[in-house]
Amino acid sequence: MSAIDEGIVREYFEQNGFLVRQPRKYQVAARRKHAEEEIDLMVYNPAWQRGSRKPDFFLFSSELPFVQKAVISVKGWHTGVFTPTMLKSSPEIFSFLEQNVLKEAARFFPQAADEEADGPPTKVLVLPSLPTAEPFRSQSVELLKSHGVDAIISFRAMLLDLLEKIEVNQNYSKSDALQVMRILKNYDLLKDPQLDLPGAIARRK
Repeated sequence: MSAIDEGIVREYFEQNGFLVRQPRKYQVAARRKHAEEEIDLMVYNPAWQRGSRKPDFFLFSSELPFVQKAVISVKGWHTGVFTPTMLKSSPEIFSFLEQNVLKEAARFFPQAADEEADGPPTKVLVLPSLPTAEPFRSQSVELLKSHGVDAIISFRAMLLDLLEKIEVNQNYSKSDALQVMRILKNYDLLKDPQLDLPGAIARRK
């Protein structure tokens, strides 16, 4: 996973009010990862309200208020689609769901005063895309759920959300990811998602 992939995810959650923690700053390649190394990011929502429902499996920005805390695995395989065949042949996708990993992750989150508010973290997988055709899409979803994935986010959904919030007259010098998106948007190399809405198209005409 490249730093830019993780940076996009970090910016997405921070822009939506989450506190984000990165457990490690190095890449593991020549050995099996330790438990704490399987998680790419951990996020905590200080605005979460007790009694909130659980978030939907497809995690768009409208669902984020229902996430209290989450462990996140980022799979930036941008040329791939997470088909049932890929999921069955790639067990490393689910390494962050092992019990020793989740137990290690629990110590990073603040402890609540009661069990209701201190439930387990949401287990989130960030991926490029799922199949669009049935039954492959439903099969992929069932495989992810059966392995213990609570929610997924696509890179497309995150990028669209970030792009909508970026202002071209702001200098995002503290974030390489946002600054690159701002520059591309400023030179009309990226379209504002609002411009694709029917009302916007009619106004342009």
